[in-house]
Amino acid sequence: MQVLRVNTEKGNITSHPLDAEWEHLGGRGLASRLVAREVPPTAHPLGRHNKVVIAPGLLTGSAVPCSGRLSVGGKSPLTGTIKESNVGGTAGQRLARLGYRAVVFAGSPEPGHWHLLYISPEGARLEPAGDLVGLGNYDLVAALREWYGRQVSVISIGPAGERMLPLASVAVTNTEGQPSRHAGRGGMGAVLGSKGIKAVVLDKPSPGQVAPRDPERFREALRGFVSALRTNPTTAKVLPTYGTTALVDIVNEAGALPTRNYSTGRFEGASRINGDTFLRLVRERGGVAGHPCHPGCIIRCSNVYNDAAGRYLTSGLEYETIGMLGSNCGVDDLDAIAAMDRLCDDLGLDTMEVGAALAVAMEAGVLPFGDSRGMRELIEEMVQGTYLGKILGQGAAITGRVLGVRRVPVVKGQSMAAYDPRALKGAGVTYATSPMGADHTNGNGLGGKVDPLGAGGQREYARFFGLAHALFDTLGLCWFTRAPFLEDRRLIAELLSGFTGREWTTGDLEAVSARVIEVERGFNRRAGFDRAHDRLPEFFGEERLHPHETVFDVPEEELDAVYGGA
Repeated sequence: MQVLRVNTEKGNITSHPLDAEWEHLGGRGLASRLVAREVPPTAHPLGRHNKVVIAPGLLTGSAVPCSGRLSVGGKSPLTGTIKESNVGGTAGQRLARLGYRAVVFAGSPEPGHWHLLYISPEGARLEPAGDLVGLGNYDLVAALREWYGRQVSVISIGPAGERMLPLASVAVTNTEGQPSRHAGRGGMGAVLGSKGIKAVVLDKPSPGQVAPRDPERFREALRGFVSALRTNPTTAKVLPTYGTTALVDIVNEAGALPTRNYSTGRFEGASRINGDTFLRLVRERGGVAGHPCHPGCIIRCSNVYNDAAGRYLTSGLEYETIGMLGSNCGVDDLDAIAAMDRLCDDLGLDTMEVGAALAVAMEAGVLPFGDSRGMRELIEEMVQGTYLGKILGQGAAITGRVLGVRRVPVVKGQSMAAYDPRALKGAGVTYATSPMGADHTNGNGLGGKVDPLGAGGQREYARFFGLAHALFDTLGLCWFTRAPFLEDRRLIAELLSGFTGREWTTGDLEAVSARVIEVERGFNRRAGFDRAHDRLPEFFGEERLHPHETVFDVPEEELDAVYGGA
């Protein structure tokens, strides 16, 4: 496998084989290693010394189902920490089957110099993209599919990435060619924009999958892996039917659904934005539930959501978007939430950070809670560059500071994602100790065996799921495939042994994931972060959350002990 390097300042492209010591890495593990080795920890996130690493997982491109995840890494302009943002869609498989374990973007071109990177089986080339500047992701992808053919997969940024807003996302096309899958967290779209890259176009590779080194052993393990997914109630029934919208009722019942800027844990309008309402509207309007975001996904948690006239509106409407743009902002209209999701996808914005920033602005009196029309106008202002839009476009932390709001649900500058840590205390430990800010994708273990309202056992809970997430993001596996891992870790080790041709043990799995966290925390220490940054905002420990009337009370020494060290 090759590493492709693109320097947009010099306008050159080179490639070289992946370092032998990193052959067992992909995705987050490889992206974090490259960033930690090559990016100065104190570099400006939008300057020439930062880099963007796009890396498919170790298993991506193989016959393993649900293994199409793609990592986008760099130093975050939102948090100042190392960051890996994970995304589905078709690009991960495409890049791996084209023979690349990573694409690394470096340099800082002259202002106004925009490029797209085109990769095919014949090689890679930079092409001018000035005519594409200003296009939203939907029009952009339509133009690129017209130029290069409908078979291409596209990675792109919208106008928010061009403006280098710290909440800008990186879009990836789904199986129908819609730019609806997003590496949303941490502002990686802004970093890609700082490199002058508007899009990466991936042409169709030669037929076939990335071949395992020990085919017979791999096939045997694969049968067990597939069987576990097909017999698990969540992956076989719940997710293909409701997707993650099923979580609205679950989290609301747990008293952890963020409502009106994290002021309460239950939303009176939850029944109007929950999984049952979602499924009814999808079926009535000719949408799709049980939709795969990439070929080979057998869980099919994605969806196609149409408007009241039966026209496509958005794809991949997920719980975190519903929670942050819905209940957190007092909105109980699923169509309004879906329309904002489509707008954010088109502009290239992280729906979670947008929802958090808007709710903070609502608390400051900029808008009344529930004003979805006003929310849409403010989202558009973020890329129009009005004064208020520029503030909101910096994320919830800056919005709260400028507007004088005390209740701002962020850690290390990044907003929480629709799980209140006073009622789901394991999520709170994850938010506090993740190397990447309040990021649920660094250890969301909703449904674990620890009492979510109790302080005890949360350190072990967060560590287990934090390491598991690091492993899955390194392998390129969707987090929803964790059922086989939780039932028997040896199955994942056996799958890797057959694929790589080297022996893997369950101890190796933990060692790989622990090393990922160690590398990321080491980068952060050198960037000036320490234990004092592994804390939740103080209001979580002081304001009691209805209906359980709880506060976040996991002791600080427990937070410090999750991963140890400074």
